[in-house]
Amino acid sequence: MDSWIDLSVPVVTGMPVYPGDPRVEVTRALTVAEHGVNVLRLHMGSQSGTHVDAPYHVDESWPALDDLPLERFAGAAVVADVRGLAAREPITPDHLAPALGLLGPGPAGILLLATGWSAHWGTDHYAAHPWLTPESAQALVTAGVRTVAVDALSVDPTGGAELPAHRVLCGAGGVIAENLTGLDRLAEAQAAGRPVEVFLFPLRLPGADGAPVRAAARVGDPVQGTRPGGGSPQLPG
Repeated sequence: MDSWIDLSVPVVTGMPVYPGDPRVEVTRALTVAEHGVNVLRLHMGSQSGTHVDAPYHVDESWPALDDLPLERFAGAAVVADVRGLAAREPITPDHLAPALGLLGPGPAGILLLATGWSAHWGTDHYAAHPWLTPESAQALVTAGVRTVAVDALSVDPTGGAELPAHRVLCGAGGVIAENLTGLDRLAEAQAAGRPVEVFLFPLRLPGADGAPVRAAARVGDPVQGTRPGGGSPQLPG
């Protein structure tokens, strides 16, 4: 397995977006042949592709993207491997218990929800992903998690109006990353005793509800002597 893994979907014209969000268009604005340089023109929403949600996304009184500390967007990660769930099946606290048992004491890092749903990217079935119950979101907050990332269109059911999991996580000052890919590889790395670190730095958009990210992971060498429940091992510097 490579040490670095790209967790981002490509940004291309017509890519999937959440229902009602702006369509993504990528066109050439300048070319070397005509202008001496190549420059792309991008038309997209703040929630396009692999992106993060700030609390402001669901409540105007909550922090915007640039109000959040940079450490929200990077750190040691624990994978909740919930692959195998059916379409639209809820992710319950019981599903999360093994991953929560890997968290060490004190503030937790990044919790990755590996649903396997990135395999359906670009198909109608992508919107039928499993989703996080409010009770599960609260269990994550109680465990100290403030950054949750998922390989699906949303942590809530797509098309729902209430967004309860968003409200629980964002109400605690957390951020949510969506539309990741490659989390299956991180689940396998974790099972092999390899530590995982994730980077989710967004574009610097003042006052924003969220922004696209180039999500990436760094996987370390297997850590000897680790045991379930012993905390998430740290990567070497």
